[in-house]
Amino acid sequence: MSSNTVQPVPAAQPVPTTQSVPTTQRGKAKENRRQALLSAAASLFALNGFNRVSLEDLGAAAGVSGPAVYRHFPGKQAVLADLLVTVSQELLDGGRQMVDTAPDPLAALRRLVEFQVDFALSKPDVIRVQDRDFSNLSEQDQSTVRTLQRSYVEVWVDILAKVHPGTDAAELRMRAHATFGLINSTPHSVRSHGRRLAAGAARPLLERMALAALMVDSAPAI
Repeated sequence: MSSNTVQPVPAAQPVPTTQSVPTTQRGKAKENRRQALLSAAASLFALNGFNRVSLEDLGAAAGVSGPAVYRHFPGKQAVLADLLVTVSQELLDGGRQMVDTAPDPLAALRRLVEFQVDFALSKPDVIRVQDRDFSNLSEQDQSTVRTLQRSYVEVWVDILAKVHPGTDAAELRMRAHATFGLINSTPHSVRSHGRRLAAGAARPLLERMALAALMVDSAPAI
């Protein structure tokens, strides 16, 4: 998810299952408030940095009183953890779905690229928070995020291995990391240069560039 790379973890570890969808009206209202807090956290953390945002700031941005925030999160670090763990799980689940529903490896690769571009264009604040504030997570939460992200990388590597049979896995991982860097950093670079490129124009360009990088032939062995 990082604009440069997705951080690896030395060994796979168990990850939490995604939360069940609430069915009661009260449960749905509580989940809506939680999502509002996470959305506010993404925006405020991206703008000001984790250390300069208080729980009261998050509550005010989400229309929730400061004390009421504690009904959803035990503290600010828990908000950051939920934000980054949740989005990492969503990436992994979405990537697997793109592959499972594709008719062939090339179609799967195209769908993965489209999926990653959509994520980068729709959630640039989350990417910025991951890049800047990852170290503010607890060691356990860092490990969980890394595990999810590594699994997401392997979804790409497995498909790339079918598109480029016989290519070393290390090269395929490098292709995946380079593609994440290209896609994830672009929304920030576009927005930081005066005139903002519309997502409708950025999307097809990013998809073509990413596919070109992923499909290029391997360098011949010397």
